[in-house]
Amino acid sequence: MEKKIDSLFNNWQKRNITGFYCKDKQGAIEKVQSIIPQDATIGICGSITLDTLGMVARLEARGNRVFSQYKSGIAKEESLEIRRQGTNADYFLASANAISEDGELVFLSAYGNRIAGIANAKHVIVICGVNKITPNLEKALKRAREYATPLNCKRLNWKSACLEGGVCQETLCFSPEYNRMCCQVLIIEAEAVQDRLKVILVDEDLGF
Repeated sequence: MEKKIDSLFNNWQKRNITGFYCKDKQGAIEKVQSIIPQDATIGICGSITLDTLGMVARLEARGNRVFSQYKSGIAKEESLEIRRQGTNADYFLASANAISEDGELVFLSAYGNRIAGIANAKHVIVICGVNKITPNLEKALKRAREYATPLNCKRLNWKSACLEGGVCQETLCFSPEYNRMCCQVLIIEAEAVQDRLKVILVDEDLGF
């Protein structure tokens, strides 16, 4: 695993992606807090990894304004508006669905705010466990679509074709019969802006 991680970081360097290694969750929390200024605004997307780390509560507690679309009691339209605002925040936090050993990052999204934030925010931090590393891009896409998405649909009781049985059925999963979760696909192959995109790789299993 150590050689695989070293190779991955070398590939990120070639792709102009800044990689950080953390041996555990606490190290990842501290790294995020060291990168983001206390007066910065932050956008987020749905992520078991971010939830596990408690990043939203931690950042809000120290004074950051977090555009969280998951606050209780808000209507769907307000939630969608908060998502839009979050894509224009100073920093955008996310986790990838999969990472190829060559360094590509794969993200799926339902409403598009996740992809918009990752692709265009001024600063992006992606936090991932080593469980999301796959041998190549084909396997990364397969993991995102056939493993992560069915589990997220089950977790959120999202009425997608993969909800029953946990098997991806992308050729059937269209409205009005189904509420499709993987509507957009983003593959990060490289980064044009120096130091814009940072990936924190945690040597633990995190999220789906």
